[in-house]
Amino acid sequence: MSPPLRWLLRLLAVGYVVMLVAWPVSFVVKDTFADGTTTLLETLADPLVRSALLLTVEVAFWAVLINLVFGVSISILLVRHEFPGKRVLSALIDVPLSVSPVVVGLALLLVYNGRTGWFGPTLEGLGYQVIFSTPGMIMATCFVALPLVIREVVPVLTEIGDDQEQAARSLGANGRQTFWRITLPSIKWAVVYGVVLSLARSLGEFGAVKIVSGNFTGQTQTATLVVEQRYQNFEQPTAYAVAFLLAFVSVVCIVVVSLLRPKEGSTA
Repeated sequence: MSPPLRWLLRLLAVGYVVMLVAWPVSFVVKDTFADGTTTLLETLADPLVRSALLLTVEVAFWAVLINLVFGVSISILLVRHEFPGKRVLSALIDVPLSVSPVVVGLALLLVYNGRTGWFGPTLEGLGYQVIFSTPGMIMATCFVALPLVIREVVPVLTEIGDDQEQAARSLGANGRQTFWRITLPSIKWAVVYGVVLSLARSLGEFGAVKIVSGNFTGQTQTATLVVEQRYQNFEQPTAYAVAFLLAFVSVVCIVVVSLLRPKEGSTA
């Protein structure tokens, strides 16, 4: 490929990212700090906003933790084992990427609704409320972020093969020892990057969470729902400030991991 063509392709790629991502986000930053840090500080002083931010962190934490455990387990299952329905399971993992989050929220509502859902009345009879509470929000967030850890770990597991694992087992290591001493160190950066992507996706989830949460102010309202409510109520500065906080945390996580991650061929 000739140098002019290479530069043209690079220019097109950078321009595409700038127009689609950097430019719109820059307007959020500009409007957030239009009057310095006043708007941001006032937003953080709002008890309803703080409650929404804390709930967002709680939901994201549990969703990421659950997806971490099941994501690594499913990745090992898909790469290291053969079983009937393997291709079906692999295809189902990508469903959250192709289905609208609103559809996911509606499906959870139909299944776990306390009045008409399949399991909702039984669970509420036992004292567990899923819909319009934190458990339902965690379930919805887990669903939309499900593929992110798996799709980071599976290619790495496939690339490293299982030679070292077989050698460890031949030397007497059991399954747990093999996982902690051989498998996990080999995929640690894939796991970390998957967790960061899952965290960013969980913090920014809107559609599914809005359906299952009920959007009750001060109770089941997450940060993304605050952004919508405040913007529609003509409180744009607060909406910009909360949106900036969500974007800032996600970008910082991705940048830090990218800087710390060893380069190709590094032994670190």
